[in-house]
Amino acid sequence: MPTRTPEGPDLWQDDWYRPAIALASPHCDPRPADAQTDLIVVHSISLPPGHYGGDEVAALFLGTLDCASHPYFERLRGLRVSAHFFVRRSGTVVQFVGCNQRAWHAGESHYRGRSRCNDDSIGIELEGLEGEAFEPAQYAALTQLCQALAQRYSIAFIAGHEHIAPGRKADPGAAFDWLLLQQGLDLPSLHFPAR
Repeated sequence: MPTRTPEGPDLWQDDWYRPAIALASPHCDPRPADAQTDLIVVHSISLPPGHYGGDEVAALFLGTLDCASHPYFERLRGLRVSAHFFVRRSGTVVQFVGCNQRAWHAGESHYRGRSRCNDDSIGIELEGLEGEAFEPAQYAALTQLCQALAQRYSIAFIAGHEHIAPGRKADPGAAFDWLLLQQGLDLPSLHFPAR
């Protein structure tokens, strides 16, 4: 089960979420000066696909993945990616990039009339595989994290990678329960992708 989230200003140390494990990734850069951080992008990832509980995702985001350790990893050689957060199956949250910085999670993307979603979004990766269900502990941690982000940033939209890069990406996938997240956040449907 995820740890109880502290309340109020104790949630944040600068742009780092205090309940998370902090592992600073070099794969980030400053946001554009005019960026409005108003979008949360939900992703899913597991390395190798369908394998849970290892350190491979963290190693990818930190730039330390041993690409010779598994045949699948050869396709990731030289890849420089990151997300702000990674939510493990247990509900443990790991933060790789401060939220005021631009993480490299969205790639070529377009949503709510804007391109380059990395510029003004916060990327949250869920440990999982497209088409497979996510754990209740992950939804609980994701809900708490989204609430904390909405208290600190002007979050107006929450979407999946599949919504900001349709045809190119399909995560978090059909098994992700958008209605459960919406109900947990008590937000109207206009903040979420059309279902």
